[in-house]
Amino acid sequence: MNLASNPVLYCLVSILYLALAAHAGWRQHVSREMADGRSMAAVWLERIGLLVALLLHGILLVQTMFADQLLHFGFAYALSTMLWLGVLFYWLESFAVRLTALPLLLLPLAAAAALLPWMFPGGTGFVATDAWGFRLHLLAAILAYSLLTMAALHAVLMTAQERRLHAAPSARASAWSRVLESLPPLLTMEKMLFRMLTLGFVLLTLTLLSGVLFAEVLWHRAFHLDHKTVFAVLSWLIFGALLLGRYRYGWRGRRALRWTLAGFAALMLAYVGSRFVLEVILHRF
Repeated sequence: MNLASNPVLYCLVSILYLALAAHAGWRQHVSREMADGRSMAAVWLERIGLLVALLLHGILLVQTMFADQLLHFGFAYALSTMLWLGVLFYWLESFAVRLTALPLLLLPLAAAAALLPWMFPGGTGFVATDAWGFRLHLLAAILAYSLLTMAALHAVLMTAQERRLHAAPSARASAWSRVLESLPPLLTMEKMLFRMLTLGFVLLTLTLLSGVLFAEVLWHRAFHLDHKTVFAVLSWLIFGALLLGRYRYGWRGRRALRWTLAGFAALMLAYVGSRFVLEVILHRF
């Protein structure tokens, strides 16, 4: 049964993500007044609801990406898959670390991304080969994009957290400020950021290497530099320089956050941005 043809399911997944984001915001607003048992019940309600949304979203992605015995992976599928994996990473991490502000950023983005394959059903369609090089390249690329997306959202939270520390006491009374207050300490957040960046960089390196080595299998032509490759290499250089600066010179704080966001912007232009221009603006698939 192909569920991907039913637009109601896309809307249901999107509404679920938005409802869970609203619930997370409400829980943060009233957390100080809630008893421990009631607070934990609310947390588990979110986890179960998020698992349901992830399962539905995942089924829709599989059925749309592998429709008609072709692999469809245009910008809509790429973004939707990236955010799906981002939510999955958050769901798994929520059992170990309290990242209370992250769902307020991540889930609305996932709600929008869940609708994209329905709104833009075109995109690249090519024969899904069983070659292990192709599978390696696709898996590494999806995981790298997803991890580095999470790192970028993490950097946004850290920027807000740092600004809050330097803000006047009167500016710390807002609801958003209270949410930021519940995050782990900034140094802990920074360690988490660089763990994500390190793993994302390794996966991005694997993506580029597999793209070069298996170009004939992937695209049926010899490897050549195009705009996607240029932006991907630029992103790799930015993240590589950031990690080198971190481990050799101790880069941290605003410098690290800016480099993270710059690398992420280049990465988005590498595939998602270029496919968006081709598919939506130029109508070339």
